[in-house]
Amino acid sequence: MKRIFYFSVFSLLLFASCRTTKVDVTQAFSEQSENTKAVETLYGPVAGIINQNEGFELFAGIPFAKAPVNELRWKEPQDMEAWDGIFYADHFAPLAMQPRNSKIFRKLFNAYTHSDGDRTDFAPMSEDCLYLNIWRPLDSDEQSSRGSSRGDKLPVLVYVHGGSLMSGSSWYEAYDGANLCKQGIIVVTIAYRTGIFGYFAHEELAAESPNGTTGNYGLLDQIKALEWVHNNIEFFGGDASNITIAGESAGSSSVNALCASPLTKGLFRRAIAESSSLVVQVPSHTFRSTEDALKMGHKIMKEFKCENISELRALPAEKLIKTKHSNNAMTVDPYAMPEYPWEIYQKNQNHEEALLNGFNAREGFAFTFFSKINKKNYRQLLSESPYLVNIDELVNYTNPHTNKEAKKIYTDIFSVICFTYPHYSWSKVLTAQGKPVYEYYFSKENGGIGTNHSGEMIYAYKNVPRNSAYDEKDYKLEEIMSTYWVNFVKYGDPNGASTGLNGGSLKRGAAKGLPSAAPLSLPQWQTVGQSGGLLLELGEEVYMREDPFMGFYKFVNFDIDKQKRPPTYGKKEE
Repeated sequence: MKRIFYFSVFSLLLFASCRTTKVDVTQAFSEQSENTKAVETLYGPVAGIINQNEGFELFAGIPFAKAPVNELRWKEPQDMEAWDGIFYADHFAPLAMQPRNSKIFRKLFNAYTHSDGDRTDFAPMSEDCLYLNIWRPLDSDEQSSRGSSRGDKLPVLVYVHGGSLMSGSSWYEAYDGANLCKQGIIVVTIAYRTGIFGYFAHEELAAESPNGTTGNYGLLDQIKALEWVHNNIEFFGGDASNITIAGESAGSSSVNALCASPLTKGLFRRAIAESSSLVVQVPSHTFRSTEDALKMGHKIMKEFKCENISELRALPAEKLIKTKHSNNAMTVDPYAMPEYPWEIYQKNQNHEEALLNGFNAREGFAFTFFSKINKKNYRQLLSESPYLVNIDELVNYTNPHTNKEAKKIYTDIFSVICFTYPHYSWSKVLTAQGKPVYEYYFSKENGGIGTNHSGEMIYAYKNVPRNSAYDEKDYKLEEIMSTYWVNFVKYGDPNGASTGLNGGSLKRGAAKGLPSAAPLSLPQWQTVGQSGGLLLELGEEVYMREDPFMGFYKFVNFDIDKQKRPPTYGKKEE
C-alpha cells in the first residue's frame, strides 16, 4: 500500500492554528460563576469554577509537572514544587507547541463538517504545556441521589487526547467532561508534549538521562500526569483505586503504551481505546524502533545545523516546530517502553484489567482522500504494503469493477491495517489472558464528521452538538454510548453494575429505533469471549455482530522485520 499516510493532515484539520490570547473558561459559564472552595493537594490548595446552571465544577489548567523549557526541554517531566497561596484553576492552559493552520483552512474545515469551530481554535500554545483539567459533579442533594455525593469516592476517567502525537488539546469540546461527570464520575483530561518536543530521540539525550531514556517524552508526560491523578484525585472526591484511562487515535495508541509500560503498574485499572492499537508485532503507526528514532534524531540535528543538544535546546520553539521530519511515534527505550508492546503483551506484563475498544466504519477515508486510486493502479498499491500477503488472492477476493469501488476497497484495507486489525488483535490477546473485552463498531452517519476517524467521540463523551447536522436518533445513540462508557468507568462492565458478565446475545434488530434515555434500556454488550468473537455495532441499530472487516484479516501480516517497516505516517521522510 502506498505510504500516503495523512494522519498529520487530518489531525491538523481538527486542531487548527493558534494565536497568543488568554482563554477564560468562565466565558462558557453564567455571569454568576464563582470559585469553588479550595481543594488541598500535595502541592497546595486549588480553586476551580462552579457552574451552578449545569451542575458541575471545573478545575482548569492545573500544573502536574514543571514547565519543560530551557534545560528541561527533552528531559523526563519533573515534579512540581509546592506553591504559596491558592492556585486559581479558572483558565485552560496553552496547547502544546504544534504546527499552525491558516484561519481560512480552519474555516473551510468547519464548513465541511457543518460546525462553528471549537473553543481551541486560535488558542495560545507554549512549551509550558503540562497541565490537566478536572470536571466533577456538584455536591448537592440532587447529585448525591445519583451516587456522586462528595462523601463517596467517585470513579475516575483520565482522557489522553489524539492528534497524531503532533498536535491536539486537552480541552477540545468533543471530549469535554461536563456532561459525563454529571453521571457520577470525575473526568480528567491531560496534556503532553507533542511532535519534536515529545518524541525527538538522540543518543546524547539518553546519555544525560539517569534512566537512559530518549524519544518518549510525551509518553513520560502522560505517565507523570497519571501519577499526579493517582496521588491527588482523592482530594477532589475521586477513587484512586478505580481509575480508567481512555483515548482516541494517537491518544488510543498512548493508552495502549500506558498499559504496556512498566512505569504505570498500579496507577489505573481499566482502559478505553478508540481507533488505534499497538498490539501487533510491528505497528503501522505511532511506534517505531530505537534505530529509526535515533536515525531521525540525527537528521533533525543536521536539518538545524546543530553540533550538539545544547545548540538544539537554544533554538526557539517556533523554529523547531517547522522541522520537515515527523516526530509522531513512540519508541523502544530501557525505561518507559523496554520492548515492543506486542512482546510485552505476549509475556502478560500489561496492566489493564478490562478493555473497551473499537473502531469506526470509515476510519481510512480522511487518510486516502487525496490519493489517486483506480482499477489500473489498485493491485500495485496493495503490493507495496509490507503488511499484506497473497496479493493476487486479495485482488480476486475484492474484485473492484469501477474506479470508485477500487478506492472504496483500498480505503477499507487501509482501515484494516491501521485501525481495525490492530483492535481485533488487542481484543484477541486480552481475551486469551482471561480478561473481559468489549469491542465495538461505530456506524452512525450524520451531517458532521460521521463515521470517519474521530466521529464516535461526541457520542461516547456526550457532546453531540444541538444543530441541524444531528437529529433525535443521534441524541438517543449518544445516551446509549455515553452510558456504556460511564458504566465501564464505574464497574468495568458497560452494561452496568448488576449485569456482571452474563446475559444473552442481542439479536439483529432488537434495538432498532434505539431506546429512549428515560428509562434507558441498554442492549446487552457481550464480551468478545462470551460472544465467540463478535462485537457491538453502534449505529442505526445496536446489536452484536461479526466484525465487518473480518474477511480481510487473512491477508494481513504484521510479523515483519522491524527495520524494514516503512516510515511512520505524516510527512514523507527523505
